[in-house]
Amino acid sequence: MGGMADDLDQLGKPQLIGLVRHLIERINQLEKRVAQLERENALLKMENTQLKVENARLRTENEQLKKQIARLRKDSSTSSKPPSSDIVKPTAAAASKGAKGKRRKRRIGGQPGHRKHERTPFTSEEIDRAWEYTLDECPDCGGAMQGSRKPPRVVQQVELVAKPVQVNEHRAMAHWCPRCRATHWAPLPDTVQKGGLIGPRLTALAAYLKGGCHASYSTVQAFLRDVLNTPLSRGQLAKLINKTAAALQGPYEQLLTSLPDEARLNIDETGHKQCKKRMWTWCFRADLYTLFKIDPSRGSNVLIEVLGEEFAGVIGVDYFSAYRKYMKDFNVLVQFCLAHLIRDVKYLMTLDKATRRYGERLLDHLRAMFGVIHRRGTLTPRGFQRALEDTRHKLLRAARRPPQTAEARNMAARFRKHGESYFRFITTPGVEPTNNLAEQAIRFVVIDRRVTQGTRSEVGQRWCERIWTTIATCAQQSRSVFEFLCEAVLCHFTGQPPPTLVGGRV
Repeated sequence: MGGMADDLDQLGKPQLIGLVRHLIERINQLEKRVAQLERENALLKMENTQLKVENARLRTENEQLKKQIARLRKDSSTSSKPPSSDIVKPTAAAASKGAKGKRRKRRIGGQPGHRKHERTPFTSEEIDRAWEYTLDECPDCGGAMQGSRKPPRVVQQVELVAKPVQVNEHRAMAHWCPRCRATHWAPLPDTVQKGGLIGPRLTALAAYLKGGCHASYSTVQAFLRDVLNTPLSRGQLAKLINKTAAALQGPYEQLLTSLPDEARLNIDETGHKQCKKRMWTWCFRADLYTLFKIDPSRGSNVLIEVLGEEFAGVIGVDYFSAYRKYMKDFNVLVQFCLAHLIRDVKYLMTLDKATRRYGERLLDHLRAMFGVIHRRGTLTPRGFQRALEDTRHKLLRAARRPPQTAEARNMAARFRKHGESYFRFITTPGVEPTNNLAEQAIRFVVIDRRVTQGTRSEVGQRWCERIWTTIATCAQQSRSVFEFLCEAVLCHFTGQPPPTLVGGRV
């Protein structure tokens, strides 16, 4: 320090001033550099914060896209979507899986080891006419032939007659009354008066083709013209359908009033459009009959309207919110469909690793439960009940321990809130663990709706409700739909009480 002071003393005043200025300039430069570095550091911190925010946003977006992809890959095996959606709009994953996992095509016709099925021959009372063919001489040597004790070779053939319809003319003769000085005509039979041009059986046939065979008015019109040689206008066909709908009103309303008294019901619903307006077809499947109802609502108000607020039975349904609301508001016993639950669990297996493991554990317990159900015939009633209770306990315990993901927590909350309603079939005899009965019944409606494009008016709604109910119930009871339609139309024409779909008359 002393040496530096001596050097400064030796400098003159101008040199000192220059040195100070130089030092001040250097300090200013350093301060500017420090300020610049601080600004750069602030910019880097801001950029780092922005990158963190962007990274978080991209992570969130990535998770949302994964969930969206999983939702788009949903089909009937991983969700509550109907199996028909796989046929109409198959996912790309399902299409590729079907192409890769295609099994070897089997040969057409009967398979090895299968029992041969042969048609039961017509009885003698069912045969309208018989022919016998004989030989006058041997076809090989020309010798005389003798009778044989062996039975004849018989071929029974069913043929459509050239004119399958009968045209009848009913004449109401006119009579003159000299006393009244007026003309009076004899009354026509009720079947003729109400039927008009078309009799009851042909009316029933047109209705059967329209409702049971998914035929359009044009198709029915072509069939009657080309096959039965009976050309009818579309307006006349519409009148026949309306007459049949009126004939089915009594049987339909009888079933509608019987629904609240049922001990068990399976319920499902499917949507369609009517003049760009959303409509819903509800299916109520009882032990002896099935009823369809078309309504603009998909809410629980339909259940209240049909079943009432004091329904005392058990309904088998999927996990749709309308059923849960009806269950909560009126304390109705419910059996939620285990098949739909399996689809929801399979959906969990398409998500992140933790959720996938949770779904795999649930699916293993569900497989064990259905394994017990399939072994019911080999177990005693007490053993079967005990095995079901054991698998139920294990499933509930596993379900209530989810990982910290939104989907898993939602599934756990479902089990905590409605766990018992998934196993009502264990304690209530006659209740099925799935809602397959209603889904199978409504499948015909889905097909008919796609072929015929649904309804266009309230009149069409009533027709569809009644004919679908008639077809499903007759199939459920192994009855002839056509014969029931014939009987209903005949009773409608003659003013007699209509037949009922559950035995007896309305």
